[in-house]
Amino acid sequence: MPGTADRPVSGGPVRVAVVGTGWWGTEHARAYAVSPDAELVAIAGRNGEVTRRLAAQFGVPPFEDLDAMLDATAPDLVSVAVAPQSQHAVVSHLLSRGQPVFAEKPLGVTVEQARDLVDTANRAGVFFGIDFNHRYARPVQLARAALADGRLGGLSLAVWQLSGEYTRGLEHGNLLETQCHGFDLIEHLCGSAESVSAELSDAGTPGRPDTVAVTLRLPGGVLGCLLSTAATSYAHSLTLYGTGGRAVVTDTVRQFSFTPTGSEHSEVWEAGYFNDRDRSFLSTLDLHVAELLAALRAGAAPPVPAAAGLRALELGWAAVTAAQTGNRVDVHPVGSPI
Repeated sequence: MPGTADRPVSGGPVRVAVVGTGWWGTEHARAYAVSPDAELVAIAGRNGEVTRRLAAQFGVPPFEDLDAMLDATAPDLVSVAVAPQSQHAVVSHLLSRGQPVFAEKPLGVTVEQARDLVDTANRAGVFFGIDFNHRYARPVQLARAALADGRLGGLSLAVWQLSGEYTRGLEHGNLLETQCHGFDLIEHLCGSAESVSAELSDAGTPGRPDTVAVTLRLPGGVLGCLLSTAATSYAHSLTLYGTGGRAVVTDTVRQFSFTPTGSEHSEVWEAGYFNDRDRSFLSTLDLHVAELLAALRAGAAPPVPAAAGLRALELGWAAVTAAQTGNRVDVHPVGSPI
């Protein structure tokens, strides 16, 4: 089956190697090191000194060469957390070896790169997932439940706001690297976009159009809006407006609230005193990894397939085109014939 493991992993923990030694690569290593279902077997990176230091921290061998790592450690899964500009080369090489992969977002820097990776994995039937970990935040899951059980009523508008820094040197980095989470979550919650409109500005970021306002037209005439600037520190909210009420996610993991239409009272969820798991943003990676390892072991598809990363880049670059041309750009809804 496309996108699934070519064989189930049976017996013992899943052997995992991590490629990438930055902040989030370190978190990948930590997530596997603490997982009862995984055994961290290697860390690879371009900088030998940094790689050796991080590998020593976790008690695993360091590598600077991917083939040497694969041949020496025979991992069941390789977890990739590298810069977007390096993503295609690293993941493409791993897939060419038939290696199951879990990749960070974005899935490269162009739609063509992402499509090449997804098509390669599908042709070979190789397990290939992407880390859209915001899906695993408790407030996001509560928002999804409010939609599913009908408390929100008929949905009319979804507004995503996430501002903050991103990888420097990446063209349209805020839109492609940071807002990919917004594209993914809006479609995850509200359905597949039909068209994209956008405005980009360099206000606050001279020479870089990293203040963005994007509108997605969703099924049933629902609108999805993404608003962001890279000119400020991190802040996040997601608001779903429906005929039955309003649901708000604050700072991804901090709070969920639901306010019925016409009411002056809100129902609020916040993690309890001892609930460190749901309070921590890093736990969203741990929860995703747990489902990922279970799927790989069973020979099933990844819980978030890499095609979701391709879709986010398609929407991001459609927004760039819309802003540059001043025209709305039609996009094919997921699952529709092209």
